[in-house]
Amino acid sequence: MNKKFQPLFEKLTLPNKVVLDNRFVLAPLTHVSSNDDGSISNEEVVYMEQRSKDVGLAISAASNVTDLGKAFPGQPSVAHDSNIDGLKRLAQAMKKNGAKAVVQIHHGGAQSLPNLTPNGDVAAPTPISLKSFGEQEEHHAREITEDEIKQTIKAFGEATRRVIEAGFDGVEIHGANHYLIHQFVSPYYNRREDEWGKDRLKFALNVVDEVTETVQQYGNEDFIVGYRFSPEEAESPGISMEITESLVKHLIDKPLDYLHVSLMDIHSETREGKYAGQERIKLLLEWIDGRMPLVGIGSIFTAEQALEAIESTNVELVALGREILLDHNFISKIKDGKEDEIISHFDPNRQDRHHLPPKLWEQFNKGFYPLPRTDNK
Repeated sequence: MNKKFQPLFEKLTLPNKVVLDNRFVLAPLTHVSSNDDGSISNEEVVYMEQRSKDVGLAISAASNVTDLGKAFPGQPSVAHDSNIDGLKRLAQAMKKNGAKAVVQIHHGGAQSLPNLTPNGDVAAPTPISLKSFGEQEEHHAREITEDEIKQTIKAFGEATRRVIEAGFDGVEIHGANHYLIHQFVSPYYNRREDEWGKDRLKFALNVVDEVTETVQQYGNEDFIVGYRFSPEEAESPGISMEITESLVKHLIDKPLDYLHVSLMDIHSETREGKYAGQERIKLLLEWIDGRMPLVGIGSIFTAEQALEAIESTNVELVALGREILLDHNFISKIKDGKEDEIISHFDPNRQDRHHLPPKLWEQFNKGFYPLPRTDNK
């Protein structure tokens, strides 16, 4: 290995004293490859073992905590005790080569798909119509009731219990990318006039409390809990960096082990407001102030870009998303001094070189993930 890449392979100790073998994280990637009922498929197990083998921390695809929260075809489920046996297989596969394995727990909210939810029912903080995954026409989401809000918070706790029973090392709370928790934080999605709208952070923080209390009851001290968030949104009025500053300052007071920012470009700048033009990642690190690690992600397709992400921003962990989809040997090639052989472009004629499950390969060809392509499409 070229010595300059050594910082990427330094160990990192999380707040709960768990040690990660390196600074690489497998990002939570939608793979549309679970069985139709949300149980774990054989293709999914093989795929997740391949993508987890060299990282320090491996995060599963977003896994729905209730049937009402299903946002993707082929989405894994943690909504029922009957899911636990399959989850055990997935945990063993993801942990096989030394990674700490984490399940991302998720509810689609307004983004849930009517063709996948019971009776086509979709609920959100306030009523809204929109298009979601693969839809040609908008669907309508009704307003979620207060009783359902409380039940959903409990569902995140129950999902955490199942993840613990399945033998995983942790959970990541999915508070990003326009799904339910994000929707409650956002003034665009959440126009409620009750306590859940007057304090838009209330739902997110209640979910965190429910999850961490469940860990205290059923898990061990070394069980990892992370939280993923989107720092800003294009919708107006939407989540601003000022709102995210408040969220982050609440989260660092919780018993969490890391925060994970969702970005398309790790060096992206704030759109507007008093922080306009400043790099989001640097603002986040300033607000976190070393209280817990931050996982950075966004447009990292080469070894040099991964190294630069850590050295130029001081982010503790770097997540690989689209790149590890293109080449599951990304990390081992760096280790072996073969970083020049990393596959960084999608070749639609070479299914054999990307090693993807058939349903995910189909999504690649449809352009679900924006990727550099050999055909320049």
